[in-house]
Amino acid sequence: MSLTEQTIDHILTETKTILCQNTARDEKLLEICKLLEREVDTFDWVGFYFADPEGKEELHLGPYVGEPTDHARIPFGRGICGQVAVSHETFISQNVHEEDNYIACSVDVQSEIVVPIMKGDTFVAQIDIDSNTRGSITKAQRTLLEQIAQLVESEF
Repeated sequence: MSLTEQTIDHILTETKTILCQNTARDEKLLEICKLLEREVDTFDWVGFYFADPEGKEELHLGPYVGEPTDHARIPFGRGICGQVAVSHETFISQNVHEEDNYIACSVDVQSEIVVPIMKGDTFVAQIDIDSNTRGSITKAQRTLLEQIAQLVESEF
């Protein structure tokens, strides 16, 4: 279940390769979602939420892989994703059913990590990962996702 250093290096190298492609931002982000879902066994839903481009305090669903979600827009402060949009800090829940503010996307989801993407001091997006395995989010996964968030910041 834990990521090896070799796997982490592979994912980061692939992410950099994807970001160098001459394609649209959302195509690149979708490829990163596919990469993470493919390489990390416990990542069952991988996606990006964007800050509203018109300045509304809400998130807009971006590219993702996994089960469809009804949560295409999430107000800042609502749910774990909305909370991260306000705090600008990575949030991990090893058991989403213990979270007062969790917005259920699927009955199968057990764990979640949300990592903010900042452009300077401005929140622009986030990486959202759902896992159907309780207690599956590791320190190595957090570090990897925070590194990816720094790499994709240049796309915003």
